[in-house]
Amino acid sequence: MTEAYDAIVLGTGNAGMAAAGALRAAGKSVAMVESWDVGGTCPLRGCVPKKVLVAAAQVLHQIALAPQHHIEVDAPRLDWAALIARERGFVEGVPEAFAKSLEGRGIELIRGRARFTGPARVAVGARVLDADKVLIATGSKPRPLAIGGAEHLITSEDILEMAELPERLVFIGGGVIALEFAHVFARAGTKVTILEALPRLLPRLDPDAVAKLHAESERIGIEIFTGVEVEAVAKAGRGLEVRFTHDGVEKRVAADQVANGTGRVPDLDGLDLAAGGIEHEGTRIAVDEHLRSVSNPRVYVAGDALWSSAQLSPLASHEGRVVAENILNGDTATPDYDTVPSAVYAVPALASVGLTEEEARARGLDFAVKANDLTGWRSSQTHAESAAFSKVLIEAGTGRILGAHIVGHGAEEIIHLFAFAMKHGITAQGLGESVYAYPTFAADIKHML
Repeated sequence: MTEAYDAIVLGTGNAGMAAAGALRAAGKSVAMVESWDVGGTCPLRGCVPKKVLVAAAQVLHQIALAPQHHIEVDAPRLDWAALIARERGFVEGVPEAFAKSLEGRGIELIRGRARFTGPARVAVGARVLDADKVLIATGSKPRPLAIGGAEHLITSEDILEMAELPERLVFIGGGVIALEFAHVFARAGTKVTILEALPRLLPRLDPDAVAKLHAESERIGIEIFTGVEVEAVAKAGRGLEVRFTHDGVEKRVAADQVANGTGRVPDLDGLDLAAGGIEHEGTRIAVDEHLRSVSNPRVYVAGDALWSSAQLSPLASHEGRVVAENILNGDTATPDYDTVPSAVYAVPALASVGLTEEEARARGLDFAVKANDLTGWRSSQTHAESAAFSKVLIEAGTGRILGAHIVGHGAEEIIHLFAFAMKHGITAQGLGESVYAYPTFAADIKHML
């Protein structure tokens, strides 16, 4: 027997929750299908528990700065197992709370992995579900690595449950996840090595801002190799050994643990996209500007399951709301990617919004670049910042802010002022003329423009 719904949402992460909530509030019948814990990556296996570890790293950083403020302190002693237990406490009970929330709103939760059996029909175990529209919001999974010994690698999910602090940790890949965890472990006393295949870390971000973070990472003891080819991971005594080539020379590095830091890809396992008439190449589903499958207009994709946008939980929620609006109002909405802020939660953080110089030039825009090394500024010196940098792109003629990239200097908070200005058409002059509390990092914005 086939069960009919107005919409079926595959996945209960940020994108799925945002879409299902909006559709149900509009009176639509909604079923959500989840093969794992309810809530998705961010609250359970990603940004929320990770930030608990980052917060500890920030405290260790502040303790390390104590001598700069003429404060004598003993060397800090981190109880790693207790920190992991605290982090796990942020996850405990969350899936059950999400499931209860769905029940309270009249959204049916179906446990299991879905597979398409038609353009808008999915099977979950023995159940067959029909809908007017289907949203694929199945999230992401660690990017598989085709190297010898890949079975020895741990993932970010494993790190969040790592009860013992390793003495030596190698990250294969220098993406966001690797940088964030590398700073946590380095400040906790682990010898950290990053092996990145590309010529630089964080290739999607502003290269000058990344260079500042790269230098600061090396300053705190993280060993970084870029432009490498990792050949294999193998057992070596009680630990592991990573064999790689750098500048034409074969090298080896020993580790207690080796982590896959190459990022994540859409998790489309078992969906049988072909049966749904959904055009795709590997894990890349082809979508139009409304996040609708180009080959099957009854299917949408949002969140980490969408390969073409950044894997950010607020962005996933935004995309979910866009999909809901399009289902309700007939495909009129498009996502706004130009004003979504993001942050790499290293210590210090690197935060960005809008375009890089390369992206702005590719669009043919005429703009000025306002770049500043902030370490000599009084505010930076007050807080003994060792890395502080800003770059703002301002369109010629209009004064429109095209992009902002900040390292340190309260970056993960200040970036929202730039994002707000960009979203609501406030020019660089308008942002600079605002009155800010002083002395604060925000008060320096007028000098960054």
